[in-house]
Amino acid sequence: MKLIVDSGSTKADWIAIDDDGKVMFTTQTLGLNPEILNGDEIVERLNDRFDILQNKKTATHLFFYGAGCGTERMKSMLSQIFKTYFPNAIVVVEEDTYAAVFATTPKGEKAIVSILGTGSNCSYFDGKVLEQRVQSLGYIVMDDCSGNVFGKEYDVTPDYVKNKLYKEPNPNAYLATFAKFLIQNKEHEFCRKIIFKEMKSFIKNYIKQFENCKEVPVHFVGSIAFYLKEELAEIFEKYELQLGNVLRRPIDGLIAYHVANN
Repeated sequence: MKLIVDSGSTKADWIAIDDDGKVMFTTQTLGLNPEILNGDEIVERLNDRFDILQNKKTATHLFFYGAGCGTERMKSMLSQIFKTYFPNAIVVVEEDTYAAVFATTPKGEKAIVSILGTGSNCSYFDGKVLEQRVQSLGYIVMDDCSGNVFGKEYDVTPDYVKNKLYKEPNPNAYLATFAKFLIQNKEHEFCRKIIFKEMKSFIKNYIKQFENCKEVPVHFVGSIAFYLKEELAEIFEKYELQLGNVLRRPIDGLIAYHVANN
């Protein structure tokens, strides 16, 4: 049994498949970002799902694509946790950008691949190798056009906000909850101004760093991109960029990828 996981900071989608690619079960845990969780918290979230707990010894492979896995230190930390938890599995941990690439980009095609969800990032894929020029410094100072950045635009009760940000887990996921209101009211002048300000920032700071950005498609995954697809198309036309595939979740594309590359 192979486990394929696409994890953001808010939630993680799990799919188990057999050798023929048949889905055995699907489930969802809270996000498993090693940058903001310790080992005990990660194991607790795994144990919270019965399907995962009962199959921990029968899994033969674990392909994990996750937010917070962009450095060797974080990948090593998470790999060790998974190898202990799934004792009979071959464990592969990659940053979530690889999930976006494999889900959106046809084999051998060049593209810029971006993630707009709770957090954000952007990489160039030359058909074989993934290049990420901007190293993320986390949700406090970066993550342009992401859910948590949208959350910073609101003025709410200071004590409540400080408790959520500094006393409770997953502060970036808390900030991202404000994005739902923003998207639901995206036609309002106030919301539209915030959305396009962040999109312009993302294009300037991330996409335009690649010299051939106007020559290749720009693919997106993530809920922010998915629900603001029309706005992305509008601003891409202005900047003469090619909007490619836009997926809410890359997990379905990952199944096809791993079956094809069995």
